[in-house]
Amino acid sequence: MSAVSDSLEPGAPYPLGATYDGCGVNFAVFSANATRIDLCLFDRKGRREVARHRLPEYTDEVWHGYLPGASPGLLYGYRAFGPHDPHEGHRFNPHKLLIDPYARELTGELRWTDALFGYRLNSPRTDLSFDRRDSASAMPKCRVIAPHVHWPDDHRPNIPPEDVIVMEAHLKGLSMRHPDMPPAIRGTFQALSHPRIVEHLTKLGVTTLELLPLQAFVTDRFLIERGVTNYWGYNTLAFFAPHPAYMGRGETEDFRAAIRALHAAGIEVVMDVVYNHTCEGNELGPTLCYRGLDNASYYRLVPEDERHYINDTGCGNTLDLSHPRVLQMVLDSLRHWAGAFNIDGFRFDLATILGRESYGYDQNSGFLDALMQDPILRTRKLIAEPWDPGPGGYQVGNFPPGFHEWNDRFRDTTRRFWREDERQQGDMATRLSGSGDIFDHRGRRAWTSVNFVTAHDGFTLMDTVSYETRHNEANREDNLDGARDNHTRNWGVEGPTDDATIIEKRDRIRRAMMATLLLAHGTPMILAGDEFGQTQNGNNNAYCQDNDLSWLDWSLTQTPRGQDMLDFVARLTLLRREHPSLRAQRYMHGRHAPLPDLPDIAWFNAAGQPMSVDNWNEGGQPLLGLRRAIEDGDSIDNTYMILNPGDAEASCALPPPAGTWRLLLDSARPRHTEPEDPATELHSLTVAAHSVLLLQLDPATITRKSENG
Repeated sequence: MSAVSDSLEPGAPYPLGATYDGCGVNFAVFSANATRIDLCLFDRKGRREVARHRLPEYTDEVWHGYLPGASPGLLYGYRAFGPHDPHEGHRFNPHKLLIDPYARELTGELRWTDALFGYRLNSPRTDLSFDRRDSASAMPKCRVIAPHVHWPDDHRPNIPPEDVIVMEAHLKGLSMRHPDMPPAIRGTFQALSHPRIVEHLTKLGVTTLELLPLQAFVTDRFLIERGVTNYWGYNTLAFFAPHPAYMGRGETEDFRAAIRALHAAGIEVVMDVVYNHTCEGNELGPTLCYRGLDNASYYRLVPEDERHYINDTGCGNTLDLSHPRVLQMVLDSLRHWAGAFNIDGFRFDLATILGRESYGYDQNSGFLDALMQDPILRTRKLIAEPWDPGPGGYQVGNFPPGFHEWNDRFRDTTRRFWREDERQQGDMATRLSGSGDIFDHRGRRAWTSVNFVTAHDGFTLMDTVSYETRHNEANREDNLDGARDNHTRNWGVEGPTDDATIIEKRDRIRRAMMATLLLAHGTPMILAGDEFGQTQNGNNNAYCQDNDLSWLDWSLTQTPRGQDMLDFVARLTLLRREHPSLRAQRYMHGRHAPLPDLPDIAWFNAAGQPMSVDNWNEGGQPLLGLRRAIEDGDSIDNTYMILNPGDAEASCALPPPAGTWRLLLDSARPRHTEPEDPATELHSLTVAAHSVLLLQLDPATITRKSENG
């Protein structure tokens, strides 16, 4: 390789970012309003600027230049010149080193200092003032990387959507407290592929691992000053770069290796991505990248008052995906992760923002249309968090066909039902059947609804049955953060208890809620740790708790309660795999009958009779029976699910057809034991308080009756 040139050649405006071609590196960065952009090069440690070159060409609003002799490993950043006129939306300040929006890798940490801000923090003119201090020493640097290696033997599992079982997890939280994990790799991409993690997911029946943000993010200054940190990672700095702290040895190849190991085990990887805002905050935030390169293009600004930002995200700013270059950046970022890392799908944080045009949310917005037409991205699993804090931001059920959507209605109904709220039967029935009232239109399938009882944002399952109010004192926000109404119940004592009766009741309700989740139509999502009793001590907003409060406590898997719950969840996922009636592709409405007098779905009361209007409106906590039947090859899979949310056991008659019923699951018993005579013809049975039963009618019985009929 020849020495690095001391001048730039014109280069090309495409592709954006820093691209190594074997002989040098092409640099290209978008800015419609800059008057000049300089490329700054740094020594190997990123501490000293060793060269500065003015990008020589400007084509189609892209500044570009080619550096002969440059190679992977080169550290760089940009400085942008242009008008400093906040009232017109322009905040150029060449004294601030800027991250390349297309940087594939970052090195070094952001170190908070007043120099990171484009204005003088103590000035009476606040953000209208101008700061001339150089921010380079406090900024991470971009690193040029070689083109990614293609691994032809890494095949995505491509789990059919009706078979998907999601686990939502935090990369660091998965491994920090795992006793078999080497300390050197805890909290890194390497830990993700450790045999113990893969084995746990496989035994549990998880098909798809959904990881909280992995893109490079920063911790806000106010969090550091408060003595906490940004644990979850919803504060993106660079949309193409892995978070440096997760890279361990400093190699992105570790992430590829982890994905390859999970794929080999049949497990998909979905990334939680944050394209709704950046870490630069509002007009009082730092100048790190987008604000300094072209504030008026990257962000939605208040019309007629472009000094201020539209804050539909609640995070200070909102990316403007109606701008073609911002739209391009987001799509290029998604294609980068799908191509360079073979990612199986994406969960879009505050996804309503991505569908916002100037007039509001539109499921035919430019971004959503482009995403659904992209030949690569449309083949990946696409999951929307279908709400944001902005006006008209709640759009559950209103995303285009092909999207999965988080369904908070399932969470709230399930919690209310099992905490003994009255008259929840109708809503619970709708949630169990895939929430067709919300999603059954435009040919969407039952898997569209991502059902969950718990998620990273909120109580864990153990805390859902142990606390009635939030306990977020560790966040140092005077316990004012986090949701107020969580639809939870502590069953007699707030927090931990030694009372055996309360412990047994809490465990029984945890199992009932987990059974409700995994036996319902839709896509089930389990929060990592719920399968063995993880607690956050009542904290329902642990976004800033990068410590034992949030890290999974694997020692719980060695306790009797933890082992019982693990075995129970594994049995539920097995039953879901074995019985197609529990994971139907299409919505069931009772209009299709696999056999005469056997509709695909029907609801029954405790007497084994079809639910009447009075039954649906009955007070208290009556039994609810759900029969589902579906063709399974040459036979019929017919299951019957009985839910008893009350605090007393109840007798229940089985509905027609009569035959040999087999008890598959009793959530009142943590460990399943086969009956001595599985061929017993049941007509009625007793359902324990706060429990779920699942039975199957012997397919041979149904077949004989069909032939005789």
